[in-house]
Amino acid sequence: MPDKELTARGAATRSRIVDAATAEFAEHGIAGARVERIVAAAGTNKAQLYAYFGSKDGLFDAIFGASLERIVEVVPLESADLADWAVRLYDEYLRRPDLIRLATWHRLERRPAGHLVEDVDRLDDRKLRVIAEGQAAGSVQPGDPFDIMALVIGMSMAWSPVSNVYAATAAESKRVHRARSELLRECVRRAVLID
Repeated sequence: MPDKELTARGAATRSRIVDAATAEFAEHGIAGARVERIVAAAGTNKAQLYAYFGSKDGLFDAIFGASLERIVEVVPLESADLADWAVRLYDEYLRRPDLIRLATWHRLERRPAGHLVEDVDRLDDRKLRVIAEGQAAGSVQPGDPFDIMALVIGMSMAWSPVSNVYAATAAESKRVHRARSELLRECVRRAVLID
């Protein structure tokens, strides 16, 4: 990325590159994504892409990092109401299926085992603290807070774009999504919350 501040035109070009690359990486993965398609869709050239991101890998890293930040900001875990959090995650996967696809490609092509990212504390610290506080208050099942979090995220992904059973879309009826949300909320409540 450039050290100097971007002009309005430069910021617009960078934004178009990010949008085009997000779609390209979500559809084709890291290895399958093509810089040529990205710059064509963005209406720019390879020199601009490399000036902003250094490489195709650098571009993916920037997009993937931003997608993780987005999930943390848009769907924060503010209380031990893990059932509500699971439903909000489900809703976000419907709104932005590309985000979960990017995480899946990262898992498949970069980190097939262990944590999804190296700096897990930066992304999970607040969530783990909230879960531990819920456990201390007696409202969340005992166990490793990370494992509780992973279980809830896994449940929220039951109908995500990377489900190996059924991938839901935002185009399905609201009635269907409400029914899934209610089922998800109740299952998470029963699995990890203590009445």
